[in-house]
Amino acid sequence: MGFVGKNKKFQDVPFAYHQEIELEITTLTNLGSGLGRVVLPGETEAKWVVMVPFTLPGERVRVRVFRNQKNFSEADLVEVLTPSPHRIPATCPLFARCGGCQYQHLAYAEQLLWKQRQVAELLRHMAGIDFPVSPVVPSPREFGYRSKITPHFNPPRDPATPPPIGFLRQGTRFDIVDVPRCPIATDAINAKLPEVRARVHARAAAGEYERSSTLLLREASGQVTTDYDAIITETVGDLKLRFLARDFFQNNPFILPAFTGYVRAQAAASGARYLVDAYCGSGLFALTAAPAFERVAGIELSESSIRFARENAAANGLANATFQAGDAAQIFAGLPALATPETPGAFAAADTAVIIDPPRKGCDENFLAQLFAYGPRAVVYVSCDPATQMRDLKSFLAAGYTLTAAQPFDLFPQTRHLECVLTLRRG
Repeated sequence: MGFVGKNKKFQDVPFAYHQEIELEITTLTNLGSGLGRVVLPGETEAKWVVMVPFTLPGERVRVRVFRNQKNFSEADLVEVLTPSPHRIPATCPLFARCGGCQYQHLAYAEQLLWKQRQVAELLRHMAGIDFPVSPVVPSPREFGYRSKITPHFNPPRDPATPPPIGFLRQGTRFDIVDVPRCPIATDAINAKLPEVRARVHARAAAGEYERSSTLLLREASGQVTTDYDAIITETVGDLKLRFLARDFFQNNPFILPAFTGYVRAQAAASGARYLVDAYCGSGLFALTAAPAFERVAGIELSESSIRFARENAAANGLANATFQAGDAAQIFAGLPALATPETPGAFAAADTAVIIDPPRKGCDENFLAQLFAYGPRAVVYVSCDPATQMRDLKSFLAAGYTLTAAQPFDLFPQTRHLECVLTLRRG
């Protein structure tokens, strides 16, 4: 095993640094890269995997290898020799340089089909079950949907040279691509962006920045704020929900009525009288679902989010919803109304549905242990990372829950990201 080129750490087996090869792309990974296999010297079958961003299934491509891993290689696209019939021109001139989008070269209908297929494959390979995944619910907008963006910039080495303001360059961890306009952001954000960029450039020229920084642009009802502490008001169906600009809230408002309506319907279809919303934020799922239940309880680590959840419940006339700040991992031990069925006013497990929408890393083991010990009638599991969701699903299945529905939602067109809702019933 040797090392070649300027990068002495490069492992040159099975390919040399920047060696060009041809291959056919057969599938997409859940990271959005094309995947193909090649025949290595001395072998008769195409087994060695090569991953190539911005390629599509069915394409014959020439690529340049830049990294050999233990079981696969990574390469950059040099030329598409035989294009996919689903390949389309990218809308953004920065596509394939900016790392924000992975699928602008793929027709939207095909994006949805591949995301549905990827959920099914994750169910099979990570949870060990074959289950029919419903067609992905599309976003009402393919572009101009994102109501929040967070561009980054580094302090300039030369104050006379404006620093790039944007997002990480594809395949890098620190290099920033200058993004003067983002087509997946709303029109209002793009209208505000030149002003924000000019302000940063002026301050950079004055030498005011000593470290890397992240900006915030968040829109609601046509108004854009750059203040992390500003109060945002978002309308979802008949509800008006307020929260801090810096707090988490779904960033595609156009799909939220369908998204929250589905979660509510799945939880209510269990016949449960009570609802618990873990990781409840400022009350998005709890309050949109509250009219379908006798009582609703929410818990969230962020105290500011809980304050807004309580205010949102009052402002929308939802007196059956209560909220408490705390760690979702301790919800069933720390929320008195849920401690035991014998507790006055408790939510009996047999009459309770639980909504969970954890961070990308999935559920905490302590939370799952308490959830299973409590044993609610149904769980509606919302996730922005189906891979960690499928990992947790194995625990649900082992605890005696049955998967009854798998419904993806495309909150993030043109990217590899999606939201997936799994419905689980006890017994």
